[in-house]
Amino acid sequence: MVKTRYFYSLFLLNCLMNVIIFVPRTLVNARFQGALMSIVAASVIAPLFVYAFARLLRRFPRQGLPEILAGALPRPLAGALVFAFSLLWLLAGMVTLLSFVDITQRFISPDTGTYMVMAGFLVLVCLCCRLDPLSILYGLETLLVLTLPIILYSLFKALSNPYFEWDAVLQMLTYAWHAPDLRCLSATTYLFSGYVNLVIFNRVFKSFKPRHFWMFGVFGLVCLLFTYLIPFGFFGTEAVGHQVYTWFSTADSIRISSFLIERMVFIFYFAYLTLSLTSCIVHWHVALSMMTSLLPKRLIFRPKRRVWAEAAILTLFSALGLYLMRLNQYEVGRLGLWFLECRWYGEMALLALLFYCFRRAGRASS
Repeated sequence: MVKTRYFYSLFLLNCLMNVIIFVPRTLVNARFQGALMSIVAASVIAPLFVYAFARLLRRFPRQGLPEILAGALPRPLAGALVFAFSLLWLLAGMVTLLSFVDITQRFISPDTGTYMVMAGFLVLVCLCCRLDPLSILYGLETLLVLTLPIILYSLFKALSNPYFEWDAVLQMLTYAWHAPDLRCLSATTYLFSGYVNLVIFNRVFKSFKPRHFWMFGVFGLVCLLFTYLIPFGFFGTEAVGHQVYTWFSTADSIRISSFLIERMVFIFYFAYLTLSLTSCIVHWHVALSMMTSLLPKRLIFRPKRRVWAEAAILTLFSALGLYLMRLNQYEVGRLGLWFLECRWYGEMALLALLFYCFRRAGRASS
């Protein structure tokens, strides 16, 4: 069994991963139409979601979403909902992989075939997402400890760069009073969404009692402000709109004079390659666990048959990933933005379902 601190690790992973999942791109597109106010609004709304989710989940110790829904809803409806949510987690990992394959080709190795890169990522992710939840959480914590100093160093080098234009950052602050944008709000709340992975990982938590929920809002606000404002210091208020992967372009603008590697983008890439694959492993582990819960019991409780069933599901995941490699850069971007919106609505639907199950469980116990 694991302790509550791993809940914070899941939250931190999403905080750091927001620079890959088109959050900066969404904010930059709305930089003159309420991006800053959306950041502030998300820092207030999302911690309330975290608090509500934590309170509801404490009513179901050591249970995942399939078990919770099975106890409160008719079996066909519960199965359909579990399958629908598993597709959201599948898409979360898929968008991460597609984005990072494109980043690898553009910034690191233009001559390497995209299908070869994708195949390598898929092999690693499919092997690791079959691990038990405890191993994944332990590995997540270790990798966060290794990569977080690199990311903090990248932030320090960006802010201390002599060519960083603070005037551009201050100019963007003058647009702070525009009303929040709904698309920006759905994107910025992604940063806080690591908590929803507990729909499966709750099975291994000994006692789930997170505290100090206000810290989620403060930490998320700081992360979002850094994510949004720092690229303006390098590209200005207009040219930043032409960057597809805003933060990788920013890292590519920084030179490291004291390291053997002179381009910050290589170090930044290494850190985010680690985090991206870890994030995809977490998401696909959740998706795989949900889908296997829908299989007949004669498959689930027989190890050999379960292995073959998981292999078949992961083969379908990989085939879909290779098929989506046909999408160009703009189509991947639209897919990412569509996912951010669907994820937010799905998150609210998940909270509503848990509240309904909470009420049903309360009536049954009374």
